[in-house]
Amino acid sequence: MSAPVLSAHGAIADIGRTAWEACAGDPAYRRNPFISYDFLQALEQSGCVSARTGWRPTHLCLTDARGAVQGVAPLYLKSHSQGEYVFDHAWAQAYMNAGGRYYPKLQCAAPFTPATGPRLIVANGPDAEQNRKTLLSGAVALTDQLNASSLHLTFLTQDEWALAGEAGLLQRQDLQYHWTNAGYATFDDFLSALSSNRRKNIRRERRDAQAGLEIVALTGKDLTEDVWDAFFAFYMDTGGRKYGRPYLNRLFFSLLGEAMADRVMMIMARRDGRYIAGALNLLGQDCLFGRNWGCIEDVPFLHFEVCYYRAIEEAIRLGLSRVEAGAQGEHKIARGYLPAAVYSAHYIADPALRTPVARYLEQEREAVKRDMDALEAEYSPFRNEGG
Repeated sequence: MSAPVLSAHGAIADIGRTAWEACAGDPAYRRNPFISYDFLQALEQSGCVSARTGWRPTHLCLTDARGAVQGVAPLYLKSHSQGEYVFDHAWAQAYMNAGGRYYPKLQCAAPFTPATGPRLIVANGPDAEQNRKTLLSGAVALTDQLNASSLHLTFLTQDEWALAGEAGLLQRQDLQYHWTNAGYATFDDFLSALSSNRRKNIRRERRDAQAGLEIVALTGKDLTEDVWDAFFAFYMDTGGRKYGRPYLNRLFFSLLGEAMADRVMMIMARRDGRYIAGALNLLGQDCLFGRNWGCIEDVPFLHFEVCYYRAIEEAIRLGLSRVEAGAQGEHKIARGYLPAAVYSAHYIADPALRTPVARYLEQEREAVKRDMDALEAEYSPFRNEGG
């Protein structure tokens, strides 16, 4: 029989929904909305992801001898390091200072999304593990063919991280803050697991945040264009002040609503019928993923209420196992979101850069582990056993 064939594609539409979802639609993957055809296509169709924005689609597709798709990987040829949430700016600067050319580089990721999910996406079957290895080796080979400096697989699963390490890629570890559902039936059940001081603080924050406001969770047909208009105003105002130039445009949110309304949950706050703040979440099979927040009115603790506490309430109501509230933020620990490891893997083509990066990552992994242990031990809001 003929060997499997790997091909690179400049648009996810060239692979097609049916072929992509033959892999990403497998039950093992459906719980992650960010690798779905609809999400990635909305990014491309809106122009948020393109050569112009520095995210040129270069997706890998693996087909068997019969022409059936057995694996896909979301790949982007990048001319910068923005929108990744795994920072390699120092590597780039050091390499360029030494006369190297760091860009372009190849990124395997869900763009603008610091959420763990599969990156080597394969159809279920006896050859699944081998197909993952083939996709990974194909991505490395493509990096060299394109004369890119490096390949970066970011927010990949722990199993994929281990596979990448076995293949010789450099392993990186960082941390986020996730809330875990310990079988709570209500938000008060969750509060009962916390120390007395933390319970009081959270109740006070929620009371202050909700004063004079109505807070609603919207999904499906409730996500009208008026809702998206309001949220986009929050997103642009907050994102513009925090980051300078938000990554997502207005068209993207309309396309997301058209294609994935049942997998979107918007938690919005309004005063006297006018929306003043909101948080965009995506629903996985067992997780609520918090993505973007914005507001046009400064209300004490409203960010915590909309992004963290209401997310917990909705996760409990839906029977979800956890909430992933995005990147960064030690302040999340006091609100029940504990440190959790996240992973990335890196192929550096030039040994002159690869060797110092490898040394740095070894030290960084040890530091991250120490930080995770120390943060949870010192700041966890949960009661000690028997306390």
